[in-house]
Amino acid sequence: MNSDQAKKRVAWLSREIRSADALYYQDDNPAISDAEYDALRKELIALETEFPHLVRKDSPTQSVGVKPTGKFGKVKHSVPMLSLDNAFSDEDVVDFCARVKRFLSVSDKEVVAFTAEPKIDGLSAALRYENGKFVKGATRGDGQVGEDITANLATLDTVPKQLKGQGWPDVLEIRGEVYISHVDFDTMNASQVASGKAEYKNPRNAAAGSLRQIDPCVTAARPLKFFAYTWGEISEPFAETQTEAVARMADWGFDVNPQMRRHESPQDMIAHYIEILNARAGLGYDIDGVVYKVDDLSLQERLGFVSRAPRWAIAHKFPAEKAITIVKDIDIQVGRTGSLTPVARLTPITVGGVVVSNATLHNADEIERLGVKIGDSVEIQRAGDVIPQVLRVVKASDGPPFIFPTQCPVCAAPVSSDVDEKTGRQDVVRRCTNGLSCPAQAVQTLVHFVSRQVFDIDGLGERQIETFYEKGLIKEPADIFALRARNDEIKLETWEGFGETSAIKLFDAIDERRTIPFDRVLYSLGIRHVGRTNSRLIAQHFGQWDRFWTAVPELQNPVSDPYMSLLGIDGMGQAAVGSLASFFASQSNHAIVANLVQQLDIQDVEAPRSDSPVAGKTVVFTGKLERFSRDEAKARAQSLGAKVSGSVSGKTDYLVAGPGAGSKLKKAEAAGVTVLSEDEWLTLIG
Repeated sequence: MNSDQAKKRVAWLSREIRSADALYYQDDNPAISDAEYDALRKELIALETEFPHLVRKDSPTQSVGVKPTGKFGKVKHSVPMLSLDNAFSDEDVVDFCARVKRFLSVSDKEVVAFTAEPKIDGLSAALRYENGKFVKGATRGDGQVGEDITANLATLDTVPKQLKGQGWPDVLEIRGEVYISHVDFDTMNASQVASGKAEYKNPRNAAAGSLRQIDPCVTAARPLKFFAYTWGEISEPFAETQTEAVARMADWGFDVNPQMRRHESPQDMIAHYIEILNARAGLGYDIDGVVYKVDDLSLQERLGFVSRAPRWAIAHKFPAEKAITIVKDIDIQVGRTGSLTPVARLTPITVGGVVVSNATLHNADEIERLGVKIGDSVEIQRAGDVIPQVLRVVKASDGPPFIFPTQCPVCAAPVSSDVDEKTGRQDVVRRCTNGLSCPAQAVQTLVHFVSRQVFDIDGLGERQIETFYEKGLIKEPADIFALRARNDEIKLETWEGFGETSAIKLFDAIDERRTIPFDRVLYSLGIRHVGRTNSRLIAQHFGQWDRFWTAVPELQNPVSDPYMSLLGIDGMGQAAVGSLASFFASQSNHAIVANLVQQLDIQDVEAPRSDSPVAGKTVVFTGKLERFSRDEAKARAQSLGAKVSGSVSGKTDYLVAGPGAGSKLKKAEAAGVTVLSEDEWLTLIG
């Protein structure tokens, strides 16, 4: 083949490969087999080797993947990517092991084994494989929905494009951490300095920024690595223990952490933690603790999950790093629920690689306990390596004591503290009494509304919310969805920091969030005591927003069916139900929510499992259960789509009674509720 013939062939091969890449990476719809694709690339490489003058910068051999179209798409995790609860002391680890045994009704003498491995400080990612082939990659996002970064993850050498060996499930989602080693990070920063650019702050931020580049070629140039440590969706089980599962992942071509060990006692787990802590500096990558997991996967399944984390795992965090600095001032911040939080403004100092200039003082009682004043030298730490806090006064100044305000520093409304009805004790948190009429509370509620865990509106953050609020354009959530319609009046594209393209992107991002799940709408309102977990419980209880909205007026009556039914939800307390009722007792709050829902398409809660005989049924457990712990019984019922209540009513379908059942059993029998023994319950649920 002469040069002219080679030139034509190279052009044709490049077009075919680019087309195949686009179908693979962007459309998830490959048109040719892996073997055909590999043959095309092999031929192109051979021709470019023989005729090097034909190699172009845009050749498929000089890049990996293709550019995404504009911005990242969304990926819904079929199995949520949850976070981990934390342990900060040896006692916390012992308590965790004891909780696991209590939940499983296991005696102290019986052995429950755990794995222990370093907690990598990187960016979580999920890799989906179908028939052994890498087809999609995503970030954690909010745990329910992440960003599609398939093309970027495909550039990592430690992300297998085709699994090795055999025995992998047809559908396999491997999860792990993307990180940058210390040596590679130093090299990156040396290159930045040589180019006259700013250095990266730390390896984790550099890894996250590298992985979320619009152009995969930029990601390909960064020294990213991937450690695999768990999995999400699988079409069939592939191991019986965590230890075996990680070994299988290594066989399939993934890097797994060599520091992982199996232990049969909390004392051995803690000893391993100390060993890893002492070896931390020499590992070559950042870690911030040790993760413990129940080794037996059948026990993991029984333990299940709470709202944000698995019951079968915990992260034992390393001790926080400390430093001494000076308190320059003490400010009061007003949160979205009116809480007044004192913040120490500090002489900036580096703690754990991060420059700290502010630290929380929590509340008035904490200031009094510490005796902290402006001008004092104080010891600070980043608690859990995250939130800076003041530990103690090292050297007191001659300044006067700090006087906690009795009026809101933003709106001058009186400040008060709640009183616990049961104990009569005054809450340590002091709050502005002006509600959403306080600008600080209104702004923070709007910031919460658009945040990632709630409506997740791209391009609308705290700074933009404050600007819109100051200009009178956004005073309540519904105003956000009216911005596009009002743009002839406000002309957002003419504002500083905006242009025509960015204005359109913001309006599009807002419109994308008009369709939203029921629980997120409820959580977005920022009602005190009604967080993500309670919002989800309430949404599951009512199923549809219209049913909830119809019941709202009745919540003002504490003996009404809606009020009592909410109190009966396992996990809901008087504080949450009372706060929900109080919120909607306000006519202004009711109007704000009514205005909002007119702008939205609120999705119903997904129907419970239809293949379960107790799906949608309300179940109450009472008495001393002998076959399983109360917690496990509730968790199992909920996993089968049942509603677990703490009290018997006319809507109760089953009462599961163990020995010693008392008033609930009598009430159920009087109401004609089906009463089951533990064995009958187990037979019913299969």
